[in-house]
Amino acid sequence: MPDSQAGIRPAGARSGKVAAGMMDFLQQLHPAWLALIRVLLFVVPLLLVVPGLIWWERRLLAWMQDRIGPNRVATITWPKDARWVPPFLRGKKTRLFGLLQPIADGIKLFLKEDITPAAIDRAVYFVAPAIALFPAFALGGTLPWAPPEGVYGLLTPIADVNIGVLYLMAVSSLGAYGIILSGYASNNKYSLLGGLRASAQLISYELAMGMSIAAVVLATGSLKMTDMIKAQTEPLWGVAPLFDNWNVLTPMGFVAAVVFLICMVAETNRAPFDLPEAENELIAGYHTEYSSMKFASFFMGEYAAMFVFSGVFATLFLGGPNMVPVDWVALGQTVPALEGFGRLMASVNYWASPLTFVGKCAFGITLFIWMRATLPRLRYDQLMALGWRSLLPLAVANFLIVALYLLCTDLYGAGGGWIAVGAAFALLAAFFASLARAGRGRREALPRREIRLVDPAKPKEGAAL
Repeated sequence: MPDSQAGIRPAGARSGKVAAGMMDFLQQLHPAWLALIRVLLFVVPLLLVVPGLIWWERRLLAWMQDRIGPNRVATITWPKDARWVPPFLRGKKTRLFGLLQPIADGIKLFLKEDITPAAIDRAVYFVAPAIALFPAFALGGTLPWAPPEGVYGLLTPIADVNIGVLYLMAVSSLGAYGIILSGYASNNKYSLLGGLRASAQLISYELAMGMSIAAVVLATGSLKMTDMIKAQTEPLWGVAPLFDNWNVLTPMGFVAAVVFLICMVAETNRAPFDLPEAENELIAGYHTEYSSMKFASFFMGEYAAMFVFSGVFATLFLGGPNMVPVDWVALGQTVPALEGFGRLMASVNYWASPLTFVGKCAFGITLFIWMRATLPRLRYDQLMALGWRSLLPLAVANFLIVALYLLCTDLYGAGGGWIAVGAAFALLAAFFASLARAGRGRREALPRREIRLVDPAKPKEGAAL
């Protein structure tokens, strides 16, 4: 890490006696207690944020679709003659925009009759909701929600594993098992079809997702999430020391981000890739035979996975918990008049990093909702064509370009690397354009068909449609 960057996070961590006291207190704790604190700091907010995500989706969808949305729950009607009510509130209604709607839905599901069908595989039936809920929490354990230095370095991530990205790919694939097993154990044909669609969908995007992450790993030189955050604090494109090299700001990183974003939506079974729930909408797909809290577990897993994968996207491509792609310390060193401002912003960037990370996750959730409100569901053949014919070739080509950039940078410097990247992108664009033209040339035109409505009394006066 450059010297200009090395002072950002530690400077914030040493900004006062409070930080030093927190460091001493955490370092003196038994490792088991410290691990428990790390787990609680992640699990409790994740459980609390799920109702908020449900409310945000319902309100945002209503706004996008020109509807009202949830607005009845938590509406307070003040009595007219009560003395304890302020005069300006008497007889009026205070609307809280349905903020307690998720709480009301949770109470309803908790008190709802729990029905267990007779002809089921009981062991698998009861385990499937837990498997669907497990991956989101297991993945979140490797996400650094703050810079891995100073006080925050002792609190996050829960486990800074050396194979962080491989762990991500392995655990994220387990989510499909909960869907498949729930459809299989229910002994319902439509539920089984929904579960099988989840397994077929998995092979359509997993390879493209892996190749997009591999490009980031190759550029970073490490599989650890924390190392990827540190690598994104290097000078932008290797030549602009005042700005951080967020992966999404580089051409190869932007392509990898687009591919990963599409695969991330498919991974969480969200529209337009919600095929496991698309089997005759009246029965809701793979979780038809579930009720009460077992039914709610699938939705908790879905929303928790949306939040966690938004955090993964922010970690890999948006600089992790850093606020903006600016090196504040380098800015102060370059412009002496802004030195104090730069140190202040570096400290704010450090201490406000958890809020920044949550804000980036909220941005990802909003993208999920936006796509659901905008895009129609894909057919199965369209999903397969998108994954195998578009995303995978694009991700593989991007991986090769990253390798070419690293090689040419080592041999000829940063300028030579970017010249090679530009030439490679131009050649690939021409190659894909030629493939598209060849594909259009081989397509046969569909025969024209028409239907005539004929009046029996006047058979010769039909109207062609």
